[in-house]
Amino acid sequence: MNRAQRGKLALTAAALGASLLTAGCGYITPQQTSHQYSASDGIRADLGPLQLRNILIVSAGEDQPGRLIGAVYNSSSKDVKLTVNGAKGSQTEVPVKANSYTLLNEDSDEAILSTTGGKPGSLVDVKISENGTNVSNTVKVPVLDATLAEYKDYVPTPSSSATSSSSASPSAGSSASTGSSASSSASAGAGSSATATPSATATATSR
Repeated sequence: MNRAQRGKLALTAAALGASLLTAGCGYITPQQTSHQYSASDGIRADLGPLQLRNILIVSAGEDQPGRLIGAVYNSSSKDVKLTVNGAKGSQTEVPVKANSYTLLNEDSDEAILSTTGGKPGSLVDVKISENGTNVSNTVKVPVLDATLAEYKDYVPTPSSSATSSSSASPSAGSSASTGSSASSSASAGAGSSATATPSATATATSR
């Protein structure tokens, strides 16, 4: 074997060694793309024909309303409704069209739980069910707040509760007026007082 042949043999051996080394690294180290994982902060879950992806709850606090965000895919040929039950009887529903998906991040598809049930940074138990094949499951969903800027616009505000409270105030005022009117009527006679009192009570109850 002359010098040139020995040189070719050395280069071939080096190239073969490099290829084996590269292949060995690929064999020992698992490829990230071969594993399924949640690319965001949310969780993934499969429920009958529905696939839930990057699901999480955004809220300002444990006893505050929480908004469910993420995506729900429907692989079936009929419309399916996802029902989410959270803490203290809170519930929200997500309709998903056949062979389509619903993005909960959009303004038109807000899914709000009246009570989060967990502090931001915690995991809360949430029961999910669907009416396509009537499958249900309980999953742990992370709760996040506006600490991360990308979730700031999704934090629900207690505006609806405030509106309800403000609308209830005039009712209380009118009940008070009714009560005062009843008192005035009561001064006219004992019989009128007996009639006015149940009326005022019924009014307060209906309010």
